[in-house]
Amino acid sequence: MTNRPPVDALPRHLTGAGKAEILKLLAEFQVDFLRLQFTDILGINKNVEVPRSQYAKALDGEIMFDGSSIEGFVRIEESDMLLVPDLATFRILPMDDEGGRVARLLCDIYTPEHQPFAGCPRLTLKRQIARAEAMGFQMMAGCEVEFFLFEKDPQGNPTLTTHDAGSYFDLTPVDKGEELRRLIVKDLELMGFEVEAAHHEVAPGQHKVDFRYADALTTADNIATFRFVVRSLANRHGFLASFMPKPIMGQAGSGMHTHQSLFRGRDNAFYDPKTEHQLSATALSYVEGLLQHARGFCAITNPLINSYKRLVPGYEAPVNVAWSMRNRSPLVRIPERREEGTRCELRMPDPSANPYLSLTVQLAAGLDGVEQKLECREPVNRNIFRMSYRDRRKYQIDELPRDLHEALDRFEKDDVVKAALGEHLTERFLEAKREEVEAFNREVTEWERKSYLGRY
Repeated sequence: MTNRPPVDALPRHLTGAGKAEILKLLAEFQVDFLRLQFTDILGINKNVEVPRSQYAKALDGEIMFDGSSIEGFVRIEESDMLLVPDLATFRILPMDDEGGRVARLLCDIYTPEHQPFAGCPRLTLKRQIARAEAMGFQMMAGCEVEFFLFEKDPQGNPTLTTHDAGSYFDLTPVDKGEELRRLIVKDLELMGFEVEAAHHEVAPGQHKVDFRYADALTTADNIATFRFVVRSLANRHGFLASFMPKPIMGQAGSGMHTHQSLFRGRDNAFYDPKTEHQLSATALSYVEGLLQHARGFCAITNPLINSYKRLVPGYEAPVNVAWSMRNRSPLVRIPERREEGTRCELRMPDPSANPYLSLTVQLAAGLDGVEQKLECREPVNRNIFRMSYRDRRKYQIDELPRDLHEALDRFEKDDVVKAALGEHLTERFLEAKREEVEAFNREVTEWERKSYLGRY
């Protein structure tokens, strides 16, 4: 259709928009389809798309889908689920295609009886946010999401040939991803993002776009949107964008470092100018909560078999359960900024994690530390990779799980993490991931053939 109003004319802030206003915008901007988007238990973006005739019904939360077809949702005999949109997430997608213009809404999952569905990741995060609010806190979070760009072969299949041979902060012509990153930033800004920076990362073909921190739910929504925009735009230009944690042996993997703090109203509850490091008792207890439960929630923040190929020494990824003011080898780091910017940075999560569940378990762990008034262990400001075993014991430094199987075992033993997810999500997640481990254990890899076939 010609003479459509441009997407950049859409109002940036629609937080208070109601059904009538959104219907007006859908008509004014000549939107052909409305995408009702959600994530499954593994964090994969899913959607049901409706035509113009169903817009009013969709905005009323009356569109059903078959939950038995979605990973970790429900059994066949209880399959019908409702998509209830969050009207504040209304956006028109930046790209028009041959099928027409598309808008999207992020949705919560409800039962046919209009009850919150226990297996909805977004509602799970909302429950933990409500717990924080009952304690007088609001979680603010910002995630650094890294990804790779790979070329495709003439048949359109992905390869491991990276888009460039650049490294940290390289420029054109070494960084050939510069133009594509700019297109990604433009699309993100049209989707309402406040992008702070974009640059090449340490590995060939690896990139990062930094967007502004926000409340926990908005941040999780932004990560889900970010992954969709990056993958879609890369595909339109003939490349594969991958959030796989460790796609290339011998190169750094992709992380999702998560900065987080608690606010009381407009005041940062992590800041206390009277203490040695200007960190409040709340901040220190929160950090200790993260450290005590890190091995229990590792299966959620690092959910793939491949995730544990990244969590090895030598590639800037943390393997040590410790914290520091400056050193980047421990699990938790405290950046230099203070006052409103006081925060801790958890360096273990990777971008394959379900963003809603990842923030849920981190918030639950930190709040557990605050509730129990846990006394934080000493910071470790030395390079842990060079410390002796005796020194590690002195600082109570444990290691993260070495593989997904061990991480799942730790998860099953952590009551705080399981309670945050609830019985339904816990059972379905464990079921899906145990099957993944068993499938991998049955696989005969190329490494095994190279190492054993001619020797034994």
